[in-house]
Amino acid sequence: MNLLLASCLTAGARLAQPGEFTLRAYLNHKIDLIQAESVAAIIEASTNQAAQCAIHSLQGHFSTKIHELVNTLIKLRMLVEATLDFPEDEIDNLHTIKINEKLAQICNRLEQIILSARQGNLLQEGIRIALVGAPNVGKSSLLNQLAHEEAAIVTEIPGTTRDTIQRTISIDGIPIHIMDTAGLRETNDIVEQKGIERTHAAIHSADMILSLVDISQQQPNTTYPIQQVVPTGKPQVTVYNKIDLVHDQPGIKEQENGIAIYLSAKTGVGIDLLKRKILDLAGWQLNLAGEGLFMARQRHLEALGQAHAHIVCAQSAMQHQYQLEILAEELRLTQDALSSITGEFTADDLLGEIFSHFCIGK
Repeated sequence: MNLLLASCLTAGARLAQPGEFTLRAYLNHKIDLIQAESVAAIIEASTNQAAQCAIHSLQGHFSTKIHELVNTLIKLRMLVEATLDFPEDEIDNLHTIKINEKLAQICNRLEQIILSARQGNLLQEGIRIALVGAPNVGKSSLLNQLAHEEAAIVTEIPGTTRDTIQRTISIDGIPIHIMDTAGLRETNDIVEQKGIERTHAAIHSADMILSLVDISQQQPNTTYPIQQVVPTGKPQVTVYNKIDLVHDQPGIKEQENGIAIYLSAKTGVGIDLLKRKILDLAGWQLNLAGEGLFMARQRHLEALGQAHAHIVCAQSAMQHQYQLEILAEELRLTQDALSSITGEFTADDLLGEIFSHFCIGK
């Protein structure tokens, strides 16, 4: 096979660049940018649900929703721009076309797309969770219980885990990337100090923190200021582990500093409660996880957020003595943000729409 390949190269052929065939399909308008990204998403999918979600995007479900919204915006822009540029012509008044209602409809449709996109992003990207706490509180046992394998060494000796261990599990099709970290405590051990430094890095890179506490201890080890190393605003759950040693019952309680879950990583009691709470905090809504869910990357979410912000500004412009110039600009920016998702935007699109619908300059 290598000899055959070498002969082809000698004859003038060249090796394909990474993603070249998909790139050519995009450049030749066979697929749009969303569909091109879906090819990579299918390859990267770590669960069956994520793969199905990416396939729906490849089939054009996401693109269709964006195109429909862009077409609605173009028609609305066409009327606003025509009113601005040709006020003397007989063009439908903005009152008669109920522009406020149309803006509200666009905003509602955009919010629905954003909600679905966030669900698709969860399926594709998953959630990064860091298990943190003092040594010997059961972080490694919890990792093993969630992963259904002996991923981490578990002993009675505090400080057994010196490095960050990561495993990916699936909860309702959502990839959950769990990081077991070194126990947080003051130590003079150089190797353990390095492990604690990596724990800090894992905390900052995680989307959610599970802070473990050994409930069987009379006075839990709280000498290390765990709260001080967790960034403000990051979702955090306090996990009271080893309830089997104190004959307590599994459950979820609201505390002053957040949510607390009582479980046993050793026996598995209360693990299902933890899984449900992880999905709730991540924003997963099972009722939206239908067959039509599409893949969305972070750049898609950012572009959708920008589009939503601009359409809200457009609504505001209509509330302040019909500032048509501002309205027209906000509608243009909304369209630009949406078109950046599919990679299809040309300034001539709007011009063609205007002259095809109005007899201007006759």
